[in-house]
Amino acid sequence: MKGILSEIKRELKIDLDGNNAAFLWGTRKVGKTTLLHQKFPKAKYYDLLDTELKTTLTLKPALLREEVLAEKPALVIIDEIQKVPALLDEVHWCLENTKTKFIMCGSSARKLRHGAANLLGGRAWRFELFPLTTKELGNCDLLKIFNHGLIPKHYLEKSPERSLKSYVLDYLEEEINAEALVRNIPSFGRFLDAVSIAHGQLINYANIARECGVSPKTAREYYQILQDTLLGHELPPWRKSRTRRLIETAKFYLFDVGVVRALSGMRIIQAGTEEFGRFFEHFLIEEIRAFTSYKEKNLPLSFWRTSTGLEVDLIVGNLDLAIEFKATPQVNSQHLKGLLALKEDQKVGRAIIVSLDKKLRTTESGIEIFPWQEFCQTLWAGKII
Repeated sequence: MKGILSEIKRELKIDLDGNNAAFLWGTRKVGKTTLLHQKFPKAKYYDLLDTELKTTLTLKPALLREEVLAEKPALVIIDEIQKVPALLDEVHWCLENTKTKFIMCGSSARKLRHGAANLLGGRAWRFELFPLTTKELGNCDLLKIFNHGLIPKHYLEKSPERSLKSYVLDYLEEEINAEALVRNIPSFGRFLDAVSIAHGQLINYANIARECGVSPKTAREYYQILQDTLLGHELPPWRKSRTRRLIETAKFYLFDVGVVRALSGMRIIQAGTEEFGRFFEHFLIEEIRAFTSYKEKNLPLSFWRTSTGLEVDLIVGNLDLAIEFKATPQVNSQHLKGLLALKEDQKVGRAIIVSLDKKLRTTESGIEIFPWQEFCQTLWAGKII
């Protein structure tokens, strides 16, 4: 397994040229440590998952400074930095007084921000590692993606069910319980179940709160925890319209389709089902998020939906691109309604439907219909965004 993982060339480029520090964020087991070892094999490495090392540095953070002064390493990597936030003061001192560069790696900045930790005053660049992408995998199968997810270890396993279950349990234990992010672990567990059912839909705090037995305020806090620990993200609504009344409620997506499957009862995802369609949209939104992050496009992502139910799944930038995701083998006129309504209301740079069609085609109204594989290839070739 480790050999196969090391052969996957990740698309994230971590470049410290012109800067002395960086944060690398990513969810648990997404491949941060493997990537850093591959890219920086000569770096001095501190792994704070090592309980003895974590305890030692918690009691005396200045040991980091003393070792840097003694050894003068060119680069220091600190893995799971959120476990010992006090180390950031030492990193700050070293950046001011030595030539050593630093990369801090972790799965959550929540403890650092809420604990008023030193985040280096903007000196550190920010990188984020996502689950695997189609560019990194090459030829890939949708059903395998949907049933395994794209966390590297899960995707490569023959039967990922046990790993998917343990991933959720590890998240609850290591990220939530150990870091004391919530007081009521059972209610947070019920919250995760409810979120998995409602993933990709408009957020309804009252409904979610009722299902997991907490207040709407607590439900909002739980959603924020998911975002802080990178387990999920909001997709905000597009709010500008000339003629139509728009929905102003955000949607919420978990970061990986496999984790959604694990949380929603481990049902097998099969072609032609409603779940397959939801996973198709979810997978492609995450693919686009990874692309825009890795290529540093800095373009906002949103969705467009009217009060009457007309919808476009994804808006990129300032209507530079509008995309609908349709898990159908042949797009027809019914599937064009959302994009046509948007084009009537706003000036759209480019309108695309990504589907299970076999061939690329363009409608008379200028809407491009892409087979999903060709869309992904064209995306990573830099010809979509």
